[in-house]
Formats: sequence, structure tokens, C-alpha cells
Amino acid sequence: MGPVDWIAVALAWLVAALLGVAFYGKRATPRGNLVLHAVAALLLFVSAAMLGHMFARVGEATLAAKPWLYFMMAGGLALTFIGPALFITAVRREEPIGKALFDWGYWLAAYLAMGATFWLV
Repeated sequence: MGPVDWIAVALAWLVAALLGVAFYGKRATPRGNLVLHAVAALLLFVSAAMLGHMFARVGEATLAAKPWLYFMMAGGLALTFIGPALFITAVRREEPIGKALFDWGYWLAAYLAMGATFWLV
């Protein structure tokens, strides 16, 4: 396993956070409990760090030979873990499916953007 690229992790976190502001608009800016927003930002950083760890496990040589892995791995997580979890939670809570699909769209875009960030860095 190679070392985690912490600069790429920080940049991927920033890109995903800014994308959240673009997706959610004013709802993404802290107005209420700042501690909860800080925890959310920290959890997003943990997600970026996990991607960095996964890419370090794959290794630079493999990623250089197969750059599509950045998108396949990052997007795959959003498509197969995050999205279904959001959908299942919405169904169980009897919340609007459209809201869950919108959130799924954000997470898919965020993970693909983070994968692109790692690829570019």
C-alpha cells in the first residue's frame, strides 16, 4: 500500500463541500447548530479520506495504468452503498422518494468529483 495523498484528500473534501453548496443552496450554509454542521463537514472529510485510503491500497502504478478506477471505485460506492441506503431510509420513514433521489444525485456527483480530484492530483 502506498501512502495516502492528504493534499488530494483535502482538495477532494473541498470540492465535495462546494458541490454541496451548489446542490443545496442556502440549506447548505450553517444557520442553525454550528456543531452539527462541523460534524457533517468532518464526516465528509472522513469520506474523502476513505477514498484516499482505497486509492493508496490500489497503488499508483495500477491507477496510472487504469485511470478509470478512480471513477469506477468512487462512483461505485455512491451507486451501490450510499444511494441504496438513502432510498431504503426514505422508504422506511415514508419520506418522498424524490428527495432521496435528489440526495443520491448529490452523493453520486460528489463521489465522482472526489474521484476526479484524486485523478487530477
